[in-house]
Amino acid sequence: MIGSGLEAGSEKHEPETHPQQRKDEKPLSSTTTAAAPTTASGLGTDPHWWRQAAVYQIYPRSFADADGNGIGDLRGITERVDYLQDLGVDAVWLSPFYPSALADGGYDVDDYRDVDPKIGTLEDFDAMIAALHGAGIRLIVDIVPNHTSDRHEWFVEALRSPKGSAARDRYIFRDGAGEAGELPPSDWTSIFGGPAWTRITEPDGTPGQWFLHSFAKEQPDLNWHNREVHEDFLQTLRFWSDRGVDGFRVDVAHGLSKDLPANLPSQAELDATPKDGAHPIWDRDEVHEIYREWRGVFNEYDPPKIGVAEAWVDSARRPKYASAEGLGQAFNFDLLEAGFDAAQFRETVTFNLELAAKSGSSSTWVLSNHDVVRHATRYGLPAKASGEEKAGTNWLLTAGATPELQAESGLRKARAASLFELALPGSAYLYQGEELGLHEVAEIPDADRQDPTFFRSPGLSVGRDGCRVPLPWSSAGQSFGFGEAEAHLPQPEWFSRYSVQAQDAAQDSTLNLYRRALRLRRELQGEDTLEWIELPGAGDSTTEVLAFRRPGGWICVTNFGEQAVPLPAGEVLVSSQPLNSEVLPGETTVWLREH
Repeated sequence: MIGSGLEAGSEKHEPETHPQQRKDEKPLSSTTTAAAPTTASGLGTDPHWWRQAAVYQIYPRSFADADGNGIGDLRGITERVDYLQDLGVDAVWLSPFYPSALADGGYDVDDYRDVDPKIGTLEDFDAMIAALHGAGIRLIVDIVPNHTSDRHEWFVEALRSPKGSAARDRYIFRDGAGEAGELPPSDWTSIFGGPAWTRITEPDGTPGQWFLHSFAKEQPDLNWHNREVHEDFLQTLRFWSDRGVDGFRVDVAHGLSKDLPANLPSQAELDATPKDGAHPIWDRDEVHEIYREWRGVFNEYDPPKIGVAEAWVDSARRPKYASAEGLGQAFNFDLLEAGFDAAQFRETVTFNLELAAKSGSSSTWVLSNHDVVRHATRYGLPAKASGEEKAGTNWLLTAGATPELQAESGLRKARAASLFELALPGSAYLYQGEELGLHEVAEIPDADRQDPTFFRSPGLSVGRDGCRVPLPWSSAGQSFGFGEAEAHLPQPEWFSRYSVQAQDAAQDSTLNLYRRALRLRRELQGEDTLEWIELPGAGDSTTEVLAFRRPGGWICVTNFGEQAVPLPAGEVLVSSQPLNSEVLPGETTVWLREH
């Protein structure tokens, strides 16, 4: 089973009873004990808590290191719950924490129902979720259903089993092309670069079949036509839900269902095939049958568990993932991909609010995450001359390229964009370190890099390590307070002035801007709607100014231009830059309570 992967004689901590009661279960008796205190009930049972939640993404290996091995861990998160509570977030999204060889930053999972011993135990997980719930913070965990790792017991069994066996049917194996099967079944390229097929050695030592891996070769794709795969993931969803997890972020949600013909198309033919629900690999209509099953599990709990899809699909197809019968919510990356531009922001917001209405969900807003260049850096680099590349992609830091970073301008725009984002109706997903205004770390020696995109795309991309460098908690000391050992990715000297310690008492720091905005966001929240408004007196600058009104009589105004414009009347609630009483500076956002 996918959740196992234990060596002979080993034991796994599995609670006899669970802190989260399902709707169809009898209450725990007074004589039973749970794996963790029953704290979820203290969060309330509002089934719509997620609609306007501020969710903070933690990349666990780079958040806080409590045991001094240079790698962030679950105890480190538990020790920083007060920080998260003071920041004002409603939930944490925890990136993979499962046993893994880290071929892809933890997204190569060895065991879906355990914790990587390098970052903790199931007991540490229980203590972490109890601390989070005790602080009023819910927990969403990453789940990776498109592929396992090549160290997973299922794949190990498949390698030991013959062609056509039940063990191999859990994955996608094919005979090779050529006279002796020496060529891959197709010329497909993986997302991380290089071939998407890898040949195995059969149990008798001869060259054998090939397996599909849409990403790294250490990440063999699962066969979701196999019922055993379905059942095991349903068990995994219940395993973590019973421990009190509040929801799941679904990695590569659009990739699970595949329909591969006997004669596979070429890569060129694959690229030319519309992704309209019938593509052989991506965004097939039947993937939603899987999520209807998952929804059945989610609804066994009170309140129901939530799901949020990472689905890089045509925007018009996103509502299927966000429907109430499916996962319930889907990531909207459109704002992340937009430039710092008033017209792009308005068009993106309008379109996505309409899209969310079609699914009955709320929109999600994202400016940074573990896969893209941090937005403080994106906004501080020159625009691509062709205008064809997406702002969130890593062309900004391609191998060998050294574009000059306008750090102050980038941070100023990032603060304005973040305050704009936090004013929007819907949920905001924040990435660890953006509340510090961190820039991308570009100066990582090649020998220290870890991301497979760097190794599989030589000379093309430096990969994603630059946004995954461990956080600076203090202004000095070993690893800037991250832990007692050298961090697993090198931290630059300039981290000192961006540290939590450096910003904590500085009233105008980025950290305190986020704290004020998140506190106000909770106080001001109403219906998840907005009304665009035109400001009087802005003159020719109106094309560079966006303003909208939220229920409750407050407005958000962003000046995307470089020149100051008149400051609208009203009580200033928070602003991304210092203000005087008359003008709104360039590249600045302000929230105002209308008189």
